[in-house]
Amino acid sequence: MVDFSGDYPAERARIERGGAEKYHQAAAAAGKYHARERIRRLCDPDSFREDALWANPDPSLPADGVVVGSATVQGRPVRIVANDSTVKAGSWGARTVEKIIRTIEAAQLEQHPIVYLVDSAGARITDQVQLFPGRRGAGRIFHEQVRASGKIPQACALFGPSAAGGAYIPAFCDIVAMVDGNASMYLGSPRMVEMVTGEKTTLEDMGGARVHTELSGVGHFLCRNEDEAIADVRRWLSYLPANWTQPAPVRAARPPLPVDLAAVVPPSESAPFDMHAFLDGLVDQGSVLEVQARWAGELMTAFARLDGRPVGVVANNSAVRGGVLFSDSADKAARFVNTCDAFNVPLLFLADVPGFMVGSAVEHAGIIRHGAKMIAAVAEATVPKICVVVRKAYGAGLYSMAGPAFGSDAVLALPTARIAVMGAEAAVNAVYANKIAAIDDPAQRERFVADRRAEYVADVDLRMLAGELVV
Repeated sequence: MVDFSGDYPAERARIERGGAEKYHQAAAAAGKYHARERIRRLCDPDSFREDALWANPDPSLPADGVVVGSATVQGRPVRIVANDSTVKAGSWGARTVEKIIRTIEAAQLEQHPIVYLVDSAGARITDQVQLFPGRRGAGRIFHEQVRASGKIPQACALFGPSAAGGAYIPAFCDIVAMVDGNASMYLGSPRMVEMVTGEKTTLEDMGGARVHTELSGVGHFLCRNEDEAIADVRRWLSYLPANWTQPAPVRAARPPLPVDLAAVVPPSESAPFDMHAFLDGLVDQGSVLEVQARWAGELMTAFARLDGRPVGVVANNSAVRGGVLFSDSADKAARFVNTCDAFNVPLLFLADVPGFMVGSAVEHAGIIRHGAKMIAAVAEATVPKICVVVRKAYGAGLYSMAGPAFGSDAVLALPTARIAVMGAEAAVNAVYANKIAAIDDPAQRERFVADRRAEYVADVDLRMLAGELVV
């Protein structure tokens, strides 16, 4: 009988081992798993099937530093790309790039989600002619990611660096989970930054996990360790279908937490409260997965379930900056709404919004342009939309939260809610500024202002608006 195996098992084991032992030890000391262990923890048991294991015959570059293949996560097929940081720091060679491109192409052909487990120092400069400029060069990775956007879910767990052009892999994903203290994204290394600009910085200060989850908005989840990052990716996938043609997956319904919603909302419209508590009283218990919780906190974006069905929640949070919308919160909402719309996840808007921020600083930063992105995303969304006015919805804030003019399937309001061009205080000051200034007696001035505010509130009484079919 012919022995077809030969030295194949030993050679396969060598390739699967990855880089030298010292690199495995260094990774373990930093709290990092090997690429194959990350795959094992992400996927269902024994479901991973590897492609292109033998991609590079050079014994110093096993699998050319990237593990790719197919598997199932919670019973559903996915494609996987995982950098092996024990092989040349997970850097890209020509075969690395081709393996990644083929995996994204396969995910699109099969219409299955793709998960990127990123830990890479970027391109190998020594291989730039082979990997950079051509039709199947590194740029093709991003081309295919963009073509896949909105068709299949793309998730990234970032465990180490994602350097230079490679930083765009996370940026083109729908979500990025970053491990605090290890993950980083940057276009230029600290050494390059100092050489070009004179600035002295560090990876953590320039592009660490906290920078991107709290300041830049590129990251979505700040994770304490790799297990938490993998868990966030698995949980995020559970809310989405395999692709844009399928409905969002339904789970068994659970009752919401026993929250007294009336007690959560303060009587005064200027008193802050935490919208998270209000949401907990609406949706299935334990179903809330907040996205970008640490960035632009005046607006909350989250996946949750209502009666077992996934919904995307967009909610103003007055506990942060009064719930006023800024450029970052508008961008945050626009991206989230687009994702939900692409993957057939209905949208629930919980409005308690004074409007968009005003002033020279925000105008110079382009708040009109950014606000238009949010309003356009809401208008373009074709999934079911429900707007609940929890307390107030003023000015363009009403539009941004899927108000009556934006094709919502329902506009609901709490009995004490107010819908108006602006709040009573601002309106009275705008209309009667000269009259108020002309009243010398403080008591008389106070009565005049109080009377005008009462008139304004009566003019936008919710029952009257309901009678006009606004809500």
